[in-house]
Amino acid sequence: MKRVILILLAFISMTAKAQGWTSVQAVGVLPGNSAEVNRQRLQDAIDKMSPMGGVLYVEPTQGGYPMEGGLVLKRNVTLLGAHGPTGRGTALPDRSGPTGSLFVITDREHPFLTVESATQVRGIQFYYPEQSWQNEQAVIPYPTTIRLAEHENVQGVTLSCLTFYGEYMAMDFRAKAPHCCEQILFEHCYGYPLSGAFIAIDRCYDVPRILHCHVNPANMREFGRSFAPGIIDGVVRRKTFTYWIDHTDNAQLMDLFTFGNYGGIYLGNETYGQLTNFNFDCISIGIHKLGSQWKNRNWQIAQGSIIANVGERLEDVHPILIEGKGHTSVSNVECFSGGNPALTTLGASWDYITVLGEASVFLSGCRMEGYKADSPIHLSSGAKVRAVGCIDKDGKLIELSY
Repeated sequence: MKRVILILLAFISMTAKAQGWTSVQAVGVLPGNSAEVNRQRLQDAIDKMSPMGGVLYVEPTQGGYPMEGGLVLKRNVTLLGAHGPTGRGTALPDRSGPTGSLFVITDREHPFLTVESATQVRGIQFYYPEQSWQNEQAVIPYPTTIRLAEHENVQGVTLSCLTFYGEYMAMDFRAKAPHCCEQILFEHCYGYPLSGAFIAIDRCYDVPRILHCHVNPANMREFGRSFAPGIIDGVVRRKTFTYWIDHTDNAQLMDLFTFGNYGGIYLGNETYGQLTNFNFDCISIGIHKLGSQWKNRNWQIAQGSIIANVGERLEDVHPILIEGKGHTSVSNVECFSGGNPALTTLGASWDYITVLGEASVFLSGCRMEGYKADSPIHLSSGAKVRAVGCIDKDGKLIELSY
């Protein structure tokens, strides 16, 4: 029987290699190595695989792999782990910490992973064990976990089923002119960035997609490291947005969640697209939409919920804030408010929507509740707003035009 098992394992190994799969342990990346040694061996394997393409399988191991930053995932290579996103964390049986297809990161100087075109990272966890989860003054501003290559165009990157524990910023895809990025896909990624910034995209000119992503300070609950209220309050004070995009064409944003941040999503001056099926909870500004011109700085926003109740001044708390030019259609987006023991809250928002500049907005089927101002809608003299079939905080039907 033992011989049969050995033959079977050898056959599986040969089959995997024939399909372009290689275990990271087979190239010398081991849980007992130093972080420096593991980084060098993984980089050597990536460099060797890049010309032909293939998969480096991050074989699950108890407690994960210590790993220095500065890795470059070169074109045509996939890093593949065993996990979907683990929303409350994996857990070791004998001590606090995650386990499995896991990189354990302590490097405070280098972004962990830089990706080139035609790459994929899937099913992996990233853990910063030295990050503070109780003391806001001790938060470590780690470099970004995953970023795009800076001195070239980056196209065709898939980041899927990733979990981040203790990161400062998860994924930074802000290309710098004259370079750009295209066809970047973020899906099923979970974490809670202590800078407040989970995904940032800039200069992505062919349909960026952010799908099914979940940001929550309870994402390490399974191994006993849920963030203290003081930590979450510190994230809010940084005044950043969980999702941030600018200079993008027809962005597709679907099923997004965040909790305990200053902002839900920032839709910059040079963007247009669709945002659907979302929940932005315990934030100061849910959606901040800007626009530089009328032709194609338009957004369709639908099927969402915003709980705006944190910040320094009640007058600055807006579920929706729109500035500049362009049109926004808002359909079936409800807002309500109240307290939450996970962080310090104001218990209400100032209004439902503030519109500044010359923007136009159409609202339909929206429930507007939990605001303190006399009116749920505030706008500048150049703005145009039409509301149909909406309900205010007193339960009254709103049918109006400004």
